[in-house]
Order: sequence, then C-alpha cells, then structure tokens
Amino acid sequence: MLKRNLGSVAMSLAEIVIGILLLVDPVGFTSGIIVAFGILLMIIGVGTTVNYFCTGPEEAAAGQLLAKGLLELLGGAFCAFCSRWFIATFPVLTLVYGVVILIAGVTKLQWTVDIIRMKRSNWLWMAISAAISVLCGITVITNPFSTTAVLWMFIGITLIVDAVFDMIGGIFGNREKRGSVGDTQKEDV
Repeated sequence: MLKRNLGSVAMSLAEIVIGILLLVDPVGFTSGIIVAFGILLMIIGVGTTVNYFCTGPEEAAAGQLLAKGLLELLGGAFCAFCSRWFIATFPVLTLVYGVVILIAGVTKLQWTVDIIRMKRSNWLWMAISAAISVLCGITVITNPFSTTAVLWMFIGITLIVDAVFDMIGGIFGNREKRGSVGDTQKEDV
C-alpha cells in the first residue's frame, strides 16, 4: 500500500514540512525558497545558453535557446537578488494560493461525491478534507487577519492539516479500492 501511494505520501509529508517551516520563520523560509529557485533558474539558464552555442545554427535558431537561456538567467537573478520584492507582493501571492486551495477543495468535493455514488464506505475523510480545503481557501481569500504574520501562520497550519487529512483519506481510500477489487474477483470466480 505504501509503495502504491509513495507519491501522495511524499507530497503530504512535504506539505507538512513546509507548513512547519512557515510557522517557525515564514519570511525567512519564503525568502530562502525564492533565492534557491533563483539560483536553480540561473543554473538552467547557463545550461540553456551553453546548449545554444553547442547546437547547430539552424537548430539553435529554431529553438531560440539563446533568448530562453538569457531570460532564465535574468529571471533567476531577479529571484536570487530581489527576493524581498516577492515578500512585498505577498498579498497577491496569498490570493493566488487561496484560489488554488479553493480549487483543490472543490476537486476533493467531486471525489467525495464520486465515492458516495460508487457506494464506498470510506468517504468521510475525503469529505472532511474537502470541507477543510474549501473553508481554508475562502478564509485565505477573504484575509480576515490583522497582520501578515498571522496569515502566514494560518497558511502553515492549513498546509499541515490538509496534508494530514489527504494522507488519511488516501490510506482509507486505497483500503476500500482493494476490498472492492477483491470482491469483484471473488464474484468472477
């Protein structure tokens, strides 16, 4: 079971770690992620630019590798050296995050209804996860918090809670799938 769900378990664990880091030092963690992304983008930019000069002229021109490489370098440098700009634009990024959480909640709601319609018994965890995602998404979008620090803490807690319920829902959902596959195989015999 763990082998089949390794990707979703790893994603949930990553969400929990990110949530904890956001609770501990939200600005430092976010700045560190942005700088690390910038450095990675600059490395990719150097590789793309070098690839431009190592590729034949016609193929390089068709792929626009030089322009892509230079844009990756510029974007990476901006992230690495101007990470505070992203922190200043946090309210916009928060709105985008809230919308993503809301969409994930609606998707989980769809899964819940699908599970109920298929007459499976373990729909409750998915329903709870969907409700939490929808409520947290709406809360983040409406931003009723007095300070940005409280909002960061709320987002960290949201990530942790949502990841825990996703893991529980995934575990119970797979148990249900295995049971129904076994029942189907027994009926076929």
